[in-house]
Amino acid sequence: MTKNHINRLNAPKAWTLFKKETKWIAKPSPGPHPLNKAVTLNMILKNILKYTKTTKEVKAILNKGLVKVDNIIRKDHKFPVGLMDIVTIEETKENFRVLFNKKGKIILLPIKKEESNIKPRKIINKKILKKNRLQLNFFDGTNLITKGKFETNDTIVFDIAKNEPKETLKMEKGVIVYIIDGKKIGDIGILKEIEERKGLQPAKIIFTKDKKDFETLKDYVFVIGKNKPIITLEK
Repeated sequence: MTKNHINRLNAPKAWTLFKKETKWIAKPSPGPHPLNKAVTLNMILKNILKYTKTTKEVKAILNKGLVKVDNIIRKDHKFPVGLMDIVTIEETKENFRVLFNKKGKIILLPIKKEESNIKPRKIINKKILKKNRLQLNFFDGTNLITKGKFETNDTIVFDIAKNEPKETLKMEKGVIVYIIDGKKIGDIGILKEIEERKGLQPAKIIFTKDKKDFETLKDYVFVIGKNKPIITLEK
């Protein structure tokens, strides 16, 4: 099989696959999310939402411009969709947010229309440009040139309809966090403590859930609210 496909036995753990499916699966096109953290629009329409049975049917829907990702029409059936992306099905007026469940599988959670323009973006890197401008690089491959004080792992909430930031959520004690990797993936809790480490050791955090404390890496944490989550995370 070509390099554009993956043997189902080697497919990322985040993909939900079933025994009766074909041996080879199309790889996502190069895009904003890494291979092991993304699924294709083909998989979403055919395997997750089960709106179609064949790739030919998926292509027909996409070619009509009936599917948007983050408010942009996408026609590539292999376009990669990942964490926090908003998938909109125009014909059915449905909106979904891409999340991880507690098994680390990618899921699509139905959300209301009024939430479909809210896109939280986690800062994973930053650099200073000319004239002291700051470029923030986000987990989904997007970036923002701005001014002000921001730190990696902070979250900036965007209005994707206007393509502009509307709120900043700092990584600090007391905020609500969503765990996006590791053994506690899919959990939601309150950030209790940040443990910075010396040298090459990764920083860790302690978060509280159901009155119990848990530990995970700082990089596995996504800030999603202060007093309450800014987005829907559970049905």
